[in-house]
Amino acid sequence: MQGIVIKSSGSVYGVRMDDGSSVECRVKGNFRLKGIKSTNPVAVGDYVEVSLREDGTAYIVDILPRKNYIVRKASNLSKQSHILASNLDLCFLVVTVSHPVTSTTFIDRFLASAEAYRIPVVLVFNKIDLYNSTESDELNYLIALYESIGYMCLKTSTVDNSGTATLKKMMQGKVSLLAGNSGVGKSSLLNAVAPQVAARVGEISRTHDTGMHTTTYTEMFEFMPGSFIVDTPGVKGFGTYDMEVEEMSHYFVEFFELSQNCKYGNCTHTHEPGCAVLEALKSGRLAPSRYQSYLSMLEEKSEGKYRSAE
Repeated sequence: MQGIVIKSSGSVYGVRMDDGSSVECRVKGNFRLKGIKSTNPVAVGDYVEVSLREDGTAYIVDILPRKNYIVRKASNLSKQSHILASNLDLCFLVVTVSHPVTSTTFIDRFLASAEAYRIPVVLVFNKIDLYNSTESDELNYLIALYESIGYMCLKTSTVDNSGTATLKKMMQGKVSLLAGNSGVGKSSLLNAVAPQVAARVGEISRTHDTGMHTTTYTEMFEFMPGSFIVDTPGVKGFGTYDMEVEEMSHYFVEFFELSQNCKYGNCTHTHEPGCAVLEALKSGRLAPSRYQSYLSMLEEKSEGKYRSAE
């Protein structure tokens, strides 16, 4: 029997079967030995094969091929990854210029990770009602920056519902991931576009008595027919999992385009003569913050370590 994983709490998985029923499943012990490097071999969004036993228990025995997935740093395990969700149509990264500040390094790491797994991302700049003139200038600069390299940006506020109708419309008919640092207003946005989902998420959070920012509980909700939201805990950072040094620049979309004009095909864009990326940086055609994010990821990979980028 086949179904889709709609809930993950670490050891028990909720699976919605093809006939519409829901089954709680566990994973067979030897399933974890199949070379899956993440801390969670099964993720929300996975299509799986389920074996139902005569005693009423159910086990996930296989995962069908994933079209994509996105990973983050595993809690307290610096060299391991945790799959946030799989088979996504769209990611919404909720960020704030202040209250709290979302660093450009965090944004760029998320974007690079999504590019690596071919997942489209929309940047949602939230809490715009709180910004003073300086913060509004920073907001407009960041939107101009990211739109110039091809990312769609949306400004939102749950105080006056700015942008929330557009956000909901963009989610229609898709499996969407809603992600972001703790405190950026993700739960408020969820309440604005899908109050029934937000109520359920709040109930889960209270049950675990840990708060959304620390629980590892992930669940996918159908909030309109054929429209799903994957709600995740607050995410602290993204590492360079499954990325080789030589291909790192491929996940910075403007670098990849510029690199076609580099003198050397294996240019790392750090010191080589005739590097089109360095020339663009020098002439002001490449944002310094993007280049610094790239360097930080190169350093992390070369030193074999993980650093959070909040």
